[in-house]
Amino acid sequence: MSIVITGATGQLGRHVIEALLQRNVPAAEIVATGRSIEKLADFQDHGVQVKPMDYSDPSSVAQALKGASKVLLISGSEVGKRVDQHRTVIEASKAEGVGLVAYTSIANADTTGMKLAAEHQATEAILKDSGVPFAILRNSWYLENYTDQLPGTLAQGALAGSAGEGKVSAASRADYAEAAAAVLVADDQAGKVYELGGDHAFTLSELAQEISAAANKPVAYQDLPVEDYAGLLVGFGIPEQFADVLADSDLGIARGDLLVSGSDLRTLIGRPTTPMPVAVRSAVDAA
Repeated sequence: MSIVITGATGQLGRHVIEALLQRNVPAAEIVATGRSIEKLADFQDHGVQVKPMDYSDPSSVAQALKGASKVLLISGSEVGKRVDQHRTVIEASKAEGVGLVAYTSIANADTTGMKLAAEHQATEAILKDSGVPFAILRNSWYLENYTDQLPGTLAQGALAGSAGEGKVSAASRADYAEAAAAVLVADDQAGKVYELGGDHAFTLSELAQEISAAANKPVAYQDLPVEDYAGLLVGFGIPEQFADVLADSDLGIARGDLLVSGSDLRTLIGRPTTPMPVAVRSAVDAA
């Protein structure tokens, strides 16, 4: 058996490899792939197979999937190009006779109207039409989407957004990675769709309050019209098209698109998910 992790040079992919190793999957049965494989040298030193893969290069994808029994397709980072890239991996998986493709999608993909979800929805449709056995991991937001921005938030004394009082079921990357590992090592996963999110949803106002308490510094949530928030993001150096997608995602939070009911994530990882206050305090301590 070999388990191929695509996009393993990213933060989620690295967490998945660590989670597989913690589940006693032999290192030699794990294949870590990515464009910058030098970033995977530490895993290679411990016996993990490392292969180059570029989603936009079908030959590299086919070579990386040789002998694969299961594949974790981590959604690509190039918004606007991802559907064709994902199709390349799915078609190569079918040609190789892969027993399961697990795909990292977005929460409530079948109902959300978020712009960011469109490529995930298209990928899910490709999977369903492909004939390849698949499982779908519909991840809500990462806690790191917020904690990674803490230095700027603290410097400004404000957390900006357009989410109103909508709640988001965010969880840590490590939580989602453990869930992916659990699915990859389990039997009978074909056809499963998991809605994954943190145990305790929160509003951005509540997040700001927690940041303020942890840092002992006033931090308020500033709710902006979506156009103003997108403009603010552009001012921070985010490309205009992606800033529009991010601002639209906050509108999705306001509608409840990233609110996950049920306990799929907690069940898969066998423990409570990482609480937002714990993640915030850890990030403030590290800042």
